[in-house]
Amino acid sequence: METIQEKTADFHHEPVMPEEILRYLAPAPGKIFADGTLGGGGHSALILRELHGRGHLYGIDRDQDAILAASQRLGGDPAFTALHGNFHDVLTLLPEGIALDGGLLDLGVSSWQLDCPERGFSYHENAYLDMRMDRSRGVTAAEYLAQVSEKDFARALYDWADEKWAARIAKVLCEKRKEKRIETTADLVAVVDAAIPAAVRRKEEGHSARRTFQAVRIAVNDEIAPLEKALRDWVSLLRPGGRLCVLSFHSIEDRVVKNTFRSLQNPCVCPPKAPVCTCGRKPLGKVLGGGAIKPQKQEITLNPRAHSAILRVFEAF
Repeated sequence: METIQEKTADFHHEPVMPEEILRYLAPAPGKIFADGTLGGGGHSALILRELHGRGHLYGIDRDQDAILAASQRLGGDPAFTALHGNFHDVLTLLPEGIALDGGLLDLGVSSWQLDCPERGFSYHENAYLDMRMDRSRGVTAAEYLAQVSEKDFARALYDWADEKWAARIAKVLCEKRKEKRIETTADLVAVVDAAIPAAVRRKEEGHSARRTFQAVRIAVNDEIAPLEKALRDWVSLLRPGGRLCVLSFHSIEDRVVKNTFRSLQNPCVCPPKAPVCTCGRKPLGKVLGGGAIKPQKQEITLNPRAHSAILRVFEAF
C-alpha cells in the first residue's frame, strides 16, 4: 500500500514569478498572510522564509494531496497552518476577525496535477477522466461529459476556452457517447480529433485537445463563476496597505481578475457626465504595477510554464 510519503513525494511546485510576488507582498516578521492555492508549497515556503517563525501563513488548498505534501514540507514551521478547502470560501476557512497583510492566489491547475496521470488532467497520458481538484466531492469529468447537454457543452467550450470548433466538438461528443461512455483522456482526445479536421490540427502550435481539456476542468471544478465574489472576499480581509496578488494563466480567468480589481478601484456607478458622485461608492484600494505584470524572459527560459502567466496586484485602502 502506498504511503503518504510516497504519494506526495513528487508534489513539488516551481513557483511562478517568485521575485515579483515577494516584492509586492513584502513578507516580514509579525505579518499575517494567506496562500489560497497552496499546491506544493513553493510560494508559501518563500513567504515563511521571510517571517522567521513570527507572524503567520495560512495555506489553503482543495486538493488533499497538496495539503499532505505541504504539511510534510512546511508543517514544522510554527508560523504555518494548512487548511483543506476552496479559496472561494476564505471567509469561513480563516479565523473570524482576521486581517491579512497579504494574500496570494495562483489560479488554475498545478504542475503536479498535470504531471500526475491518474488525476486525468492531461491529454498526454491515458487515464480515467477525473479532473476534480478535490477528489472528496463533486462529479468527475467522465460523469460531467455523460450528462452535459450539447448546447451547454458548446457554451462551456466557447466561454471557457475560446474554442472555435465548440459546436462541432459538442455535437461529436453527444454522438460518440451513444456508442460508448467517454471515460478516459484518450476517449476525449478522440472526440476532439473526430471533430476538428486533420489539416487544421496539423497547423496547431499546441495539442488540439488542450482547450477542450481546459474547459472541462473549469466546468468540473466551477472555477470561474465564483471567482469575482472570492476576489472581493479576499480584498475585504486585507488591512489598509495589505495586498492581494493573483496569478492567472489564461485570458478567461485574467479577465475576471482585471475587471474585478478595476471595479474595486473605481466602484462609482454614476453616469459619466454627472457633475458629482451621488452613488456613495468609495474606492476600496488601487491596482499596482500598471495592471498586467508579465514574467521576465529569463524565468520563462528556465520555467516554460511561466510563459502565459499574468500577475495582478491590488492594494487595500
